[in-house]
Amino acid sequence: MSRALLVVLDSVGIGGAPDAASYGDAGADTLGHIAEACAAGAGDRAGLRSGPIDLPNMAALGIGLACEASTGRMPPGLEPPARVAGLWGVGRETSRGKDTPSGHWEIAGVPVDFDWGYFPDRRPAFPPELVEALVREARLPGILGDRHASGITIVEELGAEHLRTGKPICYTSADSVFQIAAHEEAFGLERLYETCRIARRLCDPYRIGRVIARPFTGSQREGFTRTAHRRDYATPPPSDTILDLLAREERDVVTVGKIGDIFAHRGTGREVKGAGNDAWLSAALDAFRTLAPGGLVFANLVDFDTEHGHRRDVPGYAAALERFDARIPEIRAALGPRDLCVVTADHGNDPTFRGTDHTREQVPILAFGPDIGPGPVGIRPTLADIGASVAAHLGIRWPGAGRPFLPAVSGPTAARRA
Repeated sequence: MSRALLVVLDSVGIGGAPDAASYGDAGADTLGHIAEACAAGAGDRAGLRSGPIDLPNMAALGIGLACEASTGRMPPGLEPPARVAGLWGVGRETSRGKDTPSGHWEIAGVPVDFDWGYFPDRRPAFPPELVEALVREARLPGILGDRHASGITIVEELGAEHLRTGKPICYTSADSVFQIAAHEEAFGLERLYETCRIARRLCDPYRIGRVIARPFTGSQREGFTRTAHRRDYATPPPSDTILDLLAREERDVVTVGKIGDIFAHRGTGREVKGAGNDAWLSAALDAFRTLAPGGLVFANLVDFDTEHGHRRDVPGYAAALERFDARIPEIRAALGPRDLCVVTADHGNDPTFRGTDHTREQVPILAFGPDIGPGPVGIRPTLADIGASVAAHLGIRWPGAGRPFLPAVSGPTAARRA
């Protein structure tokens, strides 16, 4: 029986979606602009990387062709070889938003057809009754922040005051999110989690997608550093995802990184945490090597987004992409004769773009395995086509949104065709 590995490169978009202008994101192109910046020397950083972007393995899987299909231009350094090694295409999100839950839920078969709630970009950003309830129920001396902000910047700005007053730092962004940052030792990690659980309940009437715990350590003298103990408190998907279908059939499911949090721990099987893209990918591959037939490993690699996209760090983003690319042979070696790997993304976060928020972009779809013949799958009208394809590969009846691209182009017939 077949198995599947689904890897989401968080925020690796490949050009503005048709509705990007309505989100203020016309002209965004995460991967294309990173490649162009590297070709122009703007991706160099001493001791980290230099020169044009170097992604030979993803280029061989068709990432450059996907970029070209999305934007009409081939990014420098992503030119494909004469023969690509897998299926390639473009995913177009239909959900109303450019946030992590919307993208992942749609990948798993459930597009978001309702409007999330958002906090306005003004000071204060949060309704006073929400803040009053949080302060009262969590027994807080008050809160700091109460505005739109980058998580790195606001912790650097208010970390010392947080230590002095004991008030957690609360902030939001263009996403449907309420974020709470606090010092792991001075405030306490478990207290932070409990505060977030209270905030999750209080945010429900406002239709806020996620409450996120953002713990950090350090001091004003040493500087503050966010830790790997982030935790997301997401509202659950409104209907069954591929994870629910697999759980119902008692299939082997392993979710890696923040997948468990994104899906509110519903149908997420054995959850594996960790710290950093390399650790998450290693955990995913370790799990896949012992995965039972018919099972799924679903992994999110969030460093592209949190460590480089939001920080507008082109060299760091390029280096992270190159590190992932170097491990694709390891992924291919882990795939058995009937196995499938799909590499995709959930939205964009163009580090050359204005602001520090996600960008509304189309995403790559790369599907490969020993029995998967190469070729294009086109521009898919919904990311739910990914979930439908994984379900078809695993032999799961698919009642959700989307149509599979694998049955028509994979298997022995396609292999002979190729």
